Amino acid sequence: MPAFEQHGILVYYAANKQHIGFYPTANGIAAFKDELAAYKSSKGAVQFPFGEPLPAELIRRIVARRTAENEAKAGAKKAKKR
Repeated sequence: MPAFEQHGILVYYAANKQHIGFYPTANGIAAFKDELAAYKSSKGAVQFPFGEPLPAELIRRIVARRTAENEAKAGAKKAKKR
């Protein structure tokens, strides 16, 4: 499955028959659960139906949060090695 990475996986994504699957991990879903309530979702995934505009700003904020999480993890690993 295709993914965007920075210090590890940020999000996965995939096109399906009826929707675009967006997989920002459980942390990404939990942090934005109220804003994702309009979409079918599970613990680690959300489905954006074809025929509806993608919530680009929401996706940007989810990816930004995942980026911050990954950078914090990378910084902690680097500090631990010192």
